[in-house]
Amino acid sequence: MIYLHKILPTFVLPIMLLIILILIGLIKNKKKLIYIAIGLLYILSTPIFSNNFFKLIEGSEYRKPISEIDSADAIVVLSGMLSINEVGDSTYIEWGDPDRFFGGVALFKAGKAQRLIFTGGKMPWDKVKKTEGSMLKEYAISNGIPFEKILLTKDVENTEDEAMAVKELINPNKRIILVTSAFHMFRAKRLFDKQGFNVLPYKVDYKTSKNSSLTIMDYLPSAGNLELVEIGIREIIGRVYYLIKG
Repeated sequence: MIYLHKILPTFVLPIMLLIILILIGLIKNKKKLIYIAIGLLYILSTPIFSNNFFKLIEGSEYRKPISEIDSADAIVVLSGMLSINEVGDSTYIEWGDPDRFFGGVALFKAGKAQRLIFTGGKMPWDKVKKTEGSMLKEYAISNGIPFEKILLTKDVENTEDEAMAVKELINPNKRIILVTSAFHMFRAKRLFDKQGFNVLPYKVDYKTSKNSSLTIMDYLPSAGNLELVEIGIREIIGRVYYLIKG
């Protein structure tokens, strides 16, 4: 099922739709479709479009100071920030966006909860022994978090798995501080709410700035901006899927 979740959205993402539009234009000898595809490619890959679109996904609320976060029974840090490479007996880590990890550690050190939970993120195509959560646990211990204060879920593949796995570790009636990327929080909170948790959201890893003024750079296209649009569309698809699923 996880393969379908990852592959099917590809067919409604900008790159695939633009390729289809260009192919139709070539086959039908309709240059107008090709020009439209080029125009859309430009628009979707400019900061002025991608940033404003992604701000809608992240929501209007910006990152809260830790002092404004209420105490809870546990801090739950969701996976999705590491690439694990195992070469022989050595394990190498590539950080994507470490904000989730450092946000969770900072909350714990501020005394916001007595338990820090990492989820065992691991895709079926990942040919590694260790999960993301197990590596984060090691890093947390090296950052001064006591071993006995850290909990680790079983292997999980998506956010719904994470919510159910955390439920196996602690009573679902507990209050948790949920730490994840800003664009992912809406869907993640709904899934943890569904499991019965009292969720206090702590958004991190913002991709856009809330107080930016327009410059000439906002009209220059780049692959990074197009990627941001695709991340946003994937998130919308995920929200719609779980809304329909109930």
